[in-house]
Amino acid sequence: MIKVNLLNVAIHNITMFELLEKLKLGGVVFTPNVDHLMKLQKNQDFYNVYQNADYRVCDSKVLMYVANFLGTPIQEKISGSDFFPAFYTYYKYDKDIKIFLLGSETPVVKMAQQQINSRVGRRIIVAAHSPSFGFEKNEQECQEIVEMINESGATVLAIGVGAPKQELWIAKYRNQLNNVKIFLAVGATINFEAGVIKRSPRWISEIGFEWIYRLLSEPKRLWKRYLFDAFPFCWLIIKQKLQLYKNPWPTDNQTKVNNIQTLVKNGEKS
Repeated sequence: MIKVNLLNVAIHNITMFELLEKLKLGGVVFTPNVDHLMKLQKNQDFYNVYQNADYRVCDSKVLMYVANFLGTPIQEKISGSDFFPAFYTYYKYDKDIKIFLLGSETPVVKMAQQQINSRVGRRIIVAAHSPSFGFEKNEQECQEIVEMINESGATVLAIGVGAPKQELWIAKYRNQLNNVKIFLAVGATINFEAGVIKRSPRWISEIGFEWIYRLLSEPKRLWKRYLFDAFPFCWLIIKQKLQLYKNPWPTDNQTKVNNIQTLVKNGEKS
């Protein structure tokens, strides 16, 4: 697959349809945006896990503009909130696709389960669970979640607990999930599916201003992310344009493999 390098992330330059087709064979899907790219400059564990994803697809129109600026255009924006409904619609008749929904608050994730199953016309979301705040640090709770997922018979895990928690959780526990072949890190998508948070109008998203709409909708939660990341991100992109950007983390393949194996082993021992 063709890849486009944005800072220290190689984004797969594919279309939504191509990704849906490729997932018939399984895989891990992450959706990089500006927030992810900035976190990847500071968090090496997040960086190492990110490199091991099967598919890293462009979540942001802003990143498409940046890629054009760098002379390496990206074909299509595939945000998690667009991709997830496309995924369950594409596989609505495939009885082997059974989704476990993990994230958000209990009423919200249950509402999302109900809404999605109603739209699809079958029980494609076989189970839904809201983890406690800080669950990723509670090994007992994580093992209970692993058991829930395995008992549900789910073949797909859609986890929306925010980055980098969702990506790190997938990396640590994926080998314990016996039936799951497809792993989707979906961020705030569960809230959108339940209807508790409205997405921006499509025309706003298409011109790259969805972040402004979200900032106005959730200012207390998002203002630091959007405003504090903007200027450093622009500076890093200018450095990449001038060929002055340097990846802050080791790029040696064996180093990356060792780091991933350590994370997975820690998950298996717990």
